[in-house]
Amino acid sequence: MGLSQQTIENVKSQIDILDVIGDFVSLKKVGQSYRALSPFTNERTPSFFVSPAKGIFKCFSTGKGGDAISFLMEHEGWSYPETIKYLANKYGIEIIEDEYTDEQILHQNERDSLYIAMNFAKEYYKHNLLHTDEGKNIGLSYFKERGFNDNTLDIFELGYSLDQWDHFLKYALEKGYQQDIIEKAGLVIKKEGSSQNGGRGIYDRFRGRAIFPIHNLSGKVIAFGARVLKNNSKQPKYINSPETDIYYKGKNLYGLYQAKQSVRQQDNVYLVEGYTDVMSLVQSGIHNVVASSGTSLSDDQIRLLRRFTQNVTVVFDGDQAGIKASLRGIDMILSGDLNVRTVLLPEGEDPDSYSKKLGPPAFQKYLEQEIQDFITFKTGLYAEEAAKDPLKKAEAIREVIESISRIPDPIKRTVYIKQCSDQLDIEESVLVAEQNKILLKRKAGKREYDVISDIIEEKEATRRSYKNWDEEEIVALQEKESIRLLLSYGYNEIEEKHHLYDYLLEELEEVEFSTPVYKEILALFKKELAQGRVIDAMYILQHGTENMKSEVIDFEANSERYLVSSNWQKQFNIYVPEEKEILKQVTFTNILRLKFRVIRKLIKQNLQDLKNAPLDEQQKFQKIHANLKKSEMEFAKLLGNVAV
Repeated sequence: MGLSQQTIENVKSQIDILDVIGDFVSLKKVGQSYRALSPFTNERTPSFFVSPAKGIFKCFSTGKGGDAISFLMEHEGWSYPETIKYLANKYGIEIIEDEYTDEQILHQNERDSLYIAMNFAKEYYKHNLLHTDEGKNIGLSYFKERGFNDNTLDIFELGYSLDQWDHFLKYALEKGYQQDIIEKAGLVIKKEGSSQNGGRGIYDRFRGRAIFPIHNLSGKVIAFGARVLKNNSKQPKYINSPETDIYYKGKNLYGLYQAKQSVRQQDNVYLVEGYTDVMSLVQSGIHNVVASSGTSLSDDQIRLLRRFTQNVTVVFDGDQAGIKASLRGIDMILSGDLNVRTVLLPEGEDPDSYSKKLGPPAFQKYLEQEIQDFITFKTGLYAEEAAKDPLKKAEAIREVIESISRIPDPIKRTVYIKQCSDQLDIEESVLVAEQNKILLKRKAGKREYDVISDIIEEKEATRRSYKNWDEEEIVALQEKESIRLLLSYGYNEIEEKHHLYDYLLEELEEVEFSTPVYKEILALFKKELAQGRVIDAMYILQHGTENMKSEVIDFEANSERYLVSSNWQKQFNIYVPEEKEILKQVTFTNILRLKFRVIRKLIKQNLQDLKNAPLDEQQKFQKIHANLKKSEMEFAKLLGNVAV
């Protein structure tokens, strides 16, 4: 059963692109648009722009662009129907198809079915916790003994899995869920050689455990963590869902769905180790907290944090041996170009235990007072050993310099080297020398293909400088500029009763566009103009082909990106005219540039024809060459000092 067109239109009419993208990316206002670090790649300089007025986004790092719907499809990997359903739920628009019947469940695509199965399991575990005798006596008692209140249980949607062999499996099958989907979701385990019909070889993965649902950024349950509650159990204390088509262990952070708004507001995130640590801090009034979902910290998780803040505070348990084993996480966060601070808890304490011991106000005060930068933290760890042994002191200094060397930004490295020199009373030049040695060693140890990638990337950046573009590329650029002017200012008057489109189309009559997409847009403009309509960028976004939309998004985003700041006028008393104030000059210059480049392109083609022509035809091409060179000189003269 598909979504009705009316449902889709209802959803589209409610979309606020800032609201949608803001759930996944931390946006900052710049002029009329909003800017952020790209959510699609790892970068240090923001290249992701959102224009609320036009309802579009553009990522200049990857070239991706579009509206709120295409953002969700790119970012979350959802299908179009999945995206519409998500937005419908977000804006409270009812979709009948969300009422899944047994027949519909059988026909869901696998990814859809996995989400549905995980949500079904979550509700099953919640029901067990709150409404069964076993759940209340064992699961609920455990959470209450740990000090968690009803609000915390609700926020994190906690549950309990009955201590029975296959109770969940049987219940799911009764409700029409397919056994293979339940298996693929990781909710049951099937032993080799077991029956295909629900025999004793298939059993519930999480039986007899407290359940911690793991959500993705949009709030869908994608996995579970589960804690055993039997004191005499030989099973692992915690187990997690296996990886599936919707869950990748190293790409999610426990609690981020609940924390993301607070992380943005506080511009800081607390990173802790376990599920209950997150829950205890939230219950203490600290909502900007996440955990690494029972896995060691990964690069993907660090990139995930960078979407919301540049500042990470790692909260370490008071266990010296465990701390030193966890120091790799600090270096990884620094490598991800994030700012790192730390809080060390007293010996034998973790965030869960210590927050409960102190109570919310005192614990919040402790976090504020005990926060320290990673240099102070690292040197403090080795202080006692270093005080007694010069070799241990040297080792401690190298540990700190190793961390500093992980920072991609050389200016930040310089600042930290200075701080390290002051704190440790070591000559700055000595520390710089040690850092350079580490950096050189790391560079030398790069695998060959990494080095080659660096060289290719550098050459590509150089090649794309304007002076190195060939004529084909520059002609395409000028064609694009013509289309941008036409769609942005077509109806603007450049002289009395003379619109920009009149002038531009007249001048372009003798020019044949060579880039297919710009040729298409120009043809569409002329076709609509013949019907009395002057179309603009918004018309293309609503009615154009995908290629047309992509191009329009690109130049619309670029126009937002390079708006002249009002500070020039306010602070420096320098007036810089807006483009629309000098449209005639801008359009005239663009046409000259386009024609100049087209002629140069024709000269190049003609020279090639001359080279390949037989002797009796060469005079014809020589004559063409002379005429083209004459035109080239005329246009060059008209352009004067304008850079071409």
